[in-house]
Amino acid sequence: MTTEKVRELHQARPFRPFTLHLADGRRVRVVSPEFMNFSPSDRLAHVFHDDDRSEFFDHLLVLSVELGNGRKRRSKR
Repeated sequence: MTTEKVRELHQARPFRPFTLHLADGRRVRVVSPEFMNFSPSDRLAHVFHDDDRSEFFDHLLVLSVELGNGRKRRSKR
């Protein structure tokens, strides 16, 4: 996935939460545009999580993206 595509998702209005799937198996959830920053070179991104954790990743590691509304799916009973 390209840096431009990740930035498009980040800047979309209205914003839709999304999950990035990385080559190392991690999933990085972005729930709000305020929780994500980019390095000056645009190569790295920094994402903050609700529990005060944060992580950096290289855009070249992004394999796919999953769009979502930020709510967990309920199972049907």
